[in-house]
Amino acid sequence: MASIQRIRPQGLISSPAFSHVAIVPPGATTIYVGGQNAVDADGALVGEGDVAVQSARALENARTALAAAGATLGDVVQWTVLFVDGVDLAAAYGAIASELASDEPALVTGARVAALGVPGALVEISAVAAVMR
Repeated sequence: MASIQRIRPQGLISSPAFSHVAIVPPGATTIYVGGQNAVDADGALVGEGDVAVQSARALENARTALAAAGATLGDVVQWTVLFVDGVDLAAAYGAIASELASDEPALVTGARVAALGVPGALVEISAVAAVMR
């Protein structure tokens, strides 16, 4: 096996948005991206009160972090997405779904939380990626 294998087994829900299992082959470099919020390069919040704008910016920040390590969104094995309780999840996912679409999508864990570390942040996105070197 020379690439990451993402599996959607029979007997589990089949979704174009996520896979259930990922196998990373030996020799891959694992890249961890810490939680990214919707902040600009100066740390100022972008899209205050707008979960769609914040989701798009948090994903863009994750893309920037991945690129710094030589990876792309397509190299992500697992996404973790935290939403502040009460936000419109359809708007949040709708803003980033096309960026994450794939024939073999990554695993996704989503959770609602009371608050995030950045005041006013409505979403936080982290990732684990693997790249064959």
